[in-house]
Amino acid sequence: MKKNVATQLRDAIENEILTSVLRPGERLDEASLARRFGVSRTPVREALAQLDSVGLVEIRPNRGAIVAQVGAEQLVQMFEVMAELEAMAGRLAARRCTSADRKAIEAAHDECRAAAERGDTDAYYYENERFHQAIYAASRNGFLLDQCLTLQRRLRPYRRLQLRAVNRMKTSLAEHERIVDAIFNGDGAQAEQALKSHIIIQGERFEDLIAALAEQSAA
Repeated sequence: MKKNVATQLRDAIENEILTSVLRPGERLDEASLARRFGVSRTPVREALAQLDSVGLVEIRPNRGAIVAQVGAEQLVQMFEVMAELEAMAGRLAARRCTSADRKAIEAAHDECRAAAERGDTDAYYYENERFHQAIYAASRNGFLLDQCLTLQRRLRPYRRLQLRAVNRMKTSLAEHERIVDAIFNGDGAQAEQALKSHIIIQGERFEDLIAALAEQSAA
């Protein structure tokens, strides 16, 4: 998947925030960022707006953008809600998915597998995002779709970073297999449980994410 300039900038700034190159409260000056990345201010403005939408940046009227602060407790709470929303989407998708939905889910799953085989975590993340969006669409519930997409955007940087943990991509792909099987078999209860387990972040998975954040910060 080819990324446009604004998306490339978003990812670069996102990485600098997660690795503490850019600190909470630090001002993000459009002109300075444009000079540093060798682009015009328009894609910088678009990138900052995208980061504002996921809560990593705060854009304040007449004061510009600053790096936001997201605490560990809030992060866990967001993952808890995301797990419940995705579990519901999976349960409904198992009952309602059409042949077109099946093709979309299967196609995204195949691309995830290809990215995992290449060891490409960023490519896997974007195909993984498409995989989950196909499940939201298969739920045939527009309101649920909107809520899932909103929180998916908020958690994007953390889910992307989480994939860099040892064996996480391989484990994620195996979890996808169980999710696909449950949905295609029409087993709503199993799809619900599989998606909840796939998303929820606790215990060792939370420790892995915090360790990844700390390692990025030290680097």
